[in-house]
Amino acid sequence: MASLDRKSTRLNSIAAANEQDLAAGRANGLEPALLERLALTPARIDGMIVGLRQVAALPDPVGAIRDMSYRPSGIQVGKMRVPLGVIGIIYESRPNVTIDAASLCLKSGNATILRGGSEAIHSNRAIAACIQRGLAEADLPAAVVQVVETTDRAAVGALISMPEYVDVIVPRGGRGLIERVSRDARVPVIKHLDGICHVYVSAHADLPKARRIAFNAKTYRYGICGAMETLLVDQVVAEDFLPAMAAQFREKGVELRGCERTRAIIDALPATEEDWSTEYLAPILSIRVVDGLEQAIEHINHYGSHHTDSIVSEHQGDTRRFVAEVDSSSVMINTPTCFADGFEYGLGAEIGISTDKLHARGPVGLEGLTCEKYVVVGDGQLRGQEPV
Repeated sequence: MASLDRKSTRLNSIAAANEQDLAAGRANGLEPALLERLALTPARIDGMIVGLRQVAALPDPVGAIRDMSYRPSGIQVGKMRVPLGVIGIIYESRPNVTIDAASLCLKSGNATILRGGSEAIHSNRAIAACIQRGLAEADLPAAVVQVVETTDRAAVGALISMPEYVDVIVPRGGRGLIERVSRDARVPVIKHLDGICHVYVSAHADLPKARRIAFNAKTYRYGICGAMETLLVDQVVAEDFLPAMAAQFREKGVELRGCERTRAIIDALPATEEDWSTEYLAPILSIRVVDGLEQAIEHINHYGSHHTDSIVSEHQGDTRRFVAEVDSSSVMINTPTCFADGFEYGLGAEIGISTDKLHARGPVGLEGLTCEKYVVVGDGQLRGQEPV
């Protein structure tokens, strides 16, 4: 009973701290999308707990050895997974990152330094207090998870310029933060800039299914990087698909911006060139009617951010070509882009979604927080001598 009371007290302290941050954010005119990211609803706190337990239950990647094979010399060569070291994580708005990052780094054998944004300082401190209690109860040193409590921006500059102490930096936040860290860091960076995600409704789509997928991709949560920002519709099905789809979005309060062919079918504001490369993180959607699969792929690879893109189609050849040719960290078939999430991928949580091609790509979980080193086993063999 006492443990339940302690749990309730800690949950209440997190909720109260988060309400402080939300009140300050509203008073300071924080944008609705950022307020939405900042909020720790009871459901999100429950999700944090589920994710924490899921991470704890995952297999430990550290020390796993694979692909051991004999060479002609008689030696055995393989690879072993090892931690990256000390990971600095710089993030904005989302206080759940504090617990996600701490759990993933701890499980993968890394130490971590967490620097959250000033808008979430009370929430982060409350979560950090829970982490420190957990470390103490597990007889682990407090230093393996450190939360930078200062909101001074100089702390970011210090963290990203200490390769002698920090092995990797992971920035999560707006374009300004990502660009600054990428530009100024002397430490390797795992990052993504934008989540400009597309859903392409092909000529071979099941239209009722397509409407459900597109609606969920946009409206599940506007403020996540996996939210659909551009809807591409094949010209073969556009007149059948768009009117009902547009009505559904308007009922939800989504502003529609369309190309000329889109506006010939539905009422929408004109889409500009800038719209195709904008991450709205808001109830705004760009729509383009395309001539077919090839033009859809061209649009995605030109305007997209290599994050997550989906095709809705019952044609196996088209879906295989889409998966092969779309250059994104996640490509999807008949499912909404908002599934791009470490929890949904079975990673327990994620440190972020990388759109880089080195060292990790897509949702970065335990394996993405490790690297490999070669392991060589011999029995006295000497190079240049024939094996005995």
